[in-house]
Amino acid sequence: MSIKAFAAKILAKYSHFQTQKWANEPVASQEKVFQSLLREAKNTQFGKDHHFSNIKSFEDFAKQVPVRNYEQLKSYVDKVVAGESDILWKGKPLYFAKTSGTTSGAKYIPLTKESMPFHIQAAKNAILSYIHETGKADFVDGKMIFLQGSPEMEEKNGIKLGRLSGIVAHYVPKYLQKNRLPSWETNCIDDWETKVDAIVEETFHQNMSVISGIPSWVQMYFEKLKTKANKPVGDLFKNFNLFIYGGVNYEPYRAKFEQLIGRKVDSIELFPASEGFFAYQDSQTEKGMLLLLNSGIFYEFIKADEFFTEKPKRFTISEVEIGINYVLIISTNAGLWAYNIGDTIAFTSTKPYRIIVTGRIKHYISAFGEHVIGKEVETALQNAVSGTNISVNEFTVAPQINPKNGLPYHEWLIEFDSEPEDLETFALKIDAEMRQQNVYYDDLIKGNVLRTLVITKVEKNGFQNYMKSIGKLGGQNKLPRLSNDRKIADFLTM
Repeated sequence: MSIKAFAAKILAKYSHFQTQKWANEPVASQEKVFQSLLREAKNTQFGKDHHFSNIKSFEDFAKQVPVRNYEQLKSYVDKVVAGESDILWKGKPLYFAKTSGTTSGAKYIPLTKESMPFHIQAAKNAILSYIHETGKADFVDGKMIFLQGSPEMEEKNGIKLGRLSGIVAHYVPKYLQKNRLPSWETNCIDDWETKVDAIVEETFHQNMSVISGIPSWVQMYFEKLKTKANKPVGDLFKNFNLFIYGGVNYEPYRAKFEQLIGRKVDSIELFPASEGFFAYQDSQTEKGMLLLLNSGIFYEFIKADEFFTEKPKRFTISEVEIGINYVLIISTNAGLWAYNIGDTIAFTSTKPYRIIVTGRIKHYISAFGEHVIGKEVETALQNAVSGTNISVNEFTVAPQINPKNGLPYHEWLIEFDSEPEDLETFALKIDAEMRQQNVYYDDLIKGNVLRTLVITKVEKNGFQNYMKSIGKLGGQNKLPRLSNDRKIADFLTM
């Protein structure tokens, strides 16, 4: 064992001890964060506008601070972007994480000197947690890669801005710099396909031990490696044994990855976002990710099926239940207050509090009242594929409300790597899985409101071409698993 691996094990033990202290006191940890946020922000414009100095309890906070999305908070954010101080948080932010917006165009998410360290610490602790649980630390001696956005940044009124993954690249510890790939120059390449080709060339002859990124884009990297080497990625990188990912559910990709790698490798799931680093997988045996309750973020939860009612109840960590689909609401030391990030989660455990990401509150299908969510379509496909030779590269689901013939249906647009022998039988298998999971969908099928789902095969690279057409190829961009309209479906079937 190398000195670096030995030191990593010692650090992992200490990190585990520190994590247990707050994880074993979840309610107290959140209350401490809550009071600290109010205290630090009471003299900001937002704090004064919402009478933070008079807030004594969560109930007071919920009365005085409504749940907002970015568009609803934009009047405050615009002042921060304009260079004003003490608006959402004391002083000015260190950075803006620039993300794609909806009705407001580009979104500028503030990152402060108080919030930024937690992004770095959480990523480090996720790896240390893995080392502590498994005892595996030799990978720290190999090369590591993270497929990410460009680290180059612009400046706006004296504040640097860029993609979160690019900002984080500036915080890689010195002791990891010589292990880290790709090179700075390659990371700065804007065109994603050109960038992946360059990464393949840089890493092809290296001792890669850790690879991380969003599964769909890592898959592209693996496919290019396998083509160039004419052998599985696991044979090319014999010491590659850890895949770190976030952003989307890995399960729909797992079978394809194992085929590309040629063997199974351990994986760690992360839940980072520009708005905060919320959770990481702390166990290889327990389901879900550990919700970070002492990282400068106060969490609220609203039941997803009540979210669009007039006054949905806002729950704190002490009130949540396992298995309920919640919209995640956050208040942070970057100045986001009762902020709806758009993600939905469900708890898999409350001792400690572990979660899974179930989808996006705006990514659903309910054209007929079926309330289908991302987790349901992913699970249905995963179960239908299990035990077969069928392999799926990518997929999305959309409603077909006005078919040329027969009843409406859900259209599953699937890019296969290895197709089923009988597409209709496979569709019925997925449909049965969907009906078992979603009682509303089952009722609509039984009541002859919907017919069973229809699969449309998508040509190779069809989804990549779609993402490219909207300027979101690669990086941290993710394809929606389902949508309540046919924008994606119509592109793929035209």
